Amino acid sequence: MTKTAQSVWENCLAFIKDNIQEQAYKTWFEPIRAVELADNSLYIQVPSKFFYEWLEEHYVKLLKVALTKELGNGAKLLYKIKMENTYGNKQPFTEQLPSANRIPVKPQEVDVPLQNKNPELKNPFVIPGIRNVKIESQLNSNYSFDNFLEGDSNRLARSAGMAVANKPGGTSFNPLLIFGGVGLGKTHLAHAIGVEIKEKFPEKTVLYISAEIFTQQYIDSVKRNTRNDFIHFYQLIDVLIIDDVQFLSGKTGTQDVFFHIFNHLHQNGKQVILTSDKAPVDMQDIEQRLLSRFKWGLSAELHQPDYETRISILKNILYRDGVDMPEEIVEYVAKNIKSNVRELEGAIISLIAQSSFNKREVTIDLAKQVVEKFVKNVKREISIDYIQKVVSDYFQLDIDTLQSKTRKRHVVQARQLAMFFAKKFTKASLANIGSQIGDRDHATVLHACKTVDNLVSTDKQFRKFVDDINKKLSI
Repeated sequence: MTKTAQSVWENCLAFIKDNIQEQAYKTWFEPIRAVELADNSLYIQVPSKFFYEWLEEHYVKLLKVALTKELGNGAKLLYKIKMENTYGNKQPFTEQLPSANRIPVKPQEVDVPLQNKNPELKNPFVIPGIRNVKIESQLNSNYSFDNFLEGDSNRLARSAGMAVANKPGGTSFNPLLIFGGVGLGKTHLAHAIGVEIKEKFPEKTVLYISAEIFTQQYIDSVKRNTRNDFIHFYQLIDVLIIDDVQFLSGKTGTQDVFFHIFNHLHQNGKQVILTSDKAPVDMQDIEQRLLSRFKWGLSAELHQPDYETRISILKNILYRDGVDMPEEIVEYVAKNIKSNVRELEGAIISLIAQSSFNKREVTIDLAKQVVEKFVKNVKREISIDYIQKVVSDYFQLDIDTLQSKTRKRHVVQARQLAMFFAKKFTKASLANIGSQIGDRDHATVLHACKTVDNLVSTDKQFRKFVDDINKKLSI
């Protein structure tokens, strides 16, 4: 017998009716109508946006179980919402939205071994004085693998993240360090791993925290003389996710305490996940013993998304928000905003808002206006080649001389300045900068940057070189 939207929904309702109170069933499920079944997706019609939001908040798990029983693991639920039309035409129009299929991550309880003298463990997240420690995971369930789209730019990091989520602490990716520039999805991926682990292993204690808050908690523990409690608290965690770990740079006390926590977790088969805007080799003022541990597992880089990935990201946002948009407009936005995912999302959301709030049709002209304003606000990306050209012209050298092995003082200084400005104005790693400026290694680039910093504070003429070139590159 062929399945229809009606037959699938009736079977779902029979299951749902057995699992909730009768009044709730009458209020929230009887008004729903099944309208379409296509590609393993069931479309249901609900009376209002509020109705949709209530179902998503309170019954999404039940709906997911019922639908999976009927259509299998790949089942999708989509809502069609009948909206009153405010444009003078009395006909209602329909808004379409997909189900998030995600429920908020619940608080976690950890039983703490008590000592006779002091039965209170100081939880950095709450007022101390409790025996059973409740730990909020700090995870955002909206950041999932479902809406972290795979492309060439993130395939390694995403695949490693999935492997860790399937077997936390049981893979060779421990720690997993995800690094890359601003707005490329490091935080999203870190949350997605945590959310997936909580879904698959509810008994595991997962904690997401930024390195900045971790540092502040450590400082507070020192002030209150509860440093040991701080360490013991973090040693209870099964999966520790630290965001922006480069923030620990120069903070020797925090690095020391994190070193002990890291060692304990790693030795006990717990999972550590880190994010950073730099590769371990480019991190400065981080203790060598910590850096070596960061390299124990896998360091996966997130790159700028390619054109195809940018198209997929935009289409996913439009699908998620129930918006139809012409293909040529999606392609226009994808072609013109290349820097990172966050700016891409910002542009398409601005376009949707301009269209809906100002009651304007989405046209290529409107897209150009929005993108033009958006791109003007994005700092111009300066390439390493362009920096070498500006520095070479300033010192009246050709680029081959700048990149050569000569040790003449004025050429060495020009080369060091090119490396210094490449580090300042680009997101390239030190190794990448060195390879493009005369095939040097990252240590040479690091030395060049320190030399320029020293000369700026001791040599007036050299400071003028730096100021002049900086002005040329900042135009």
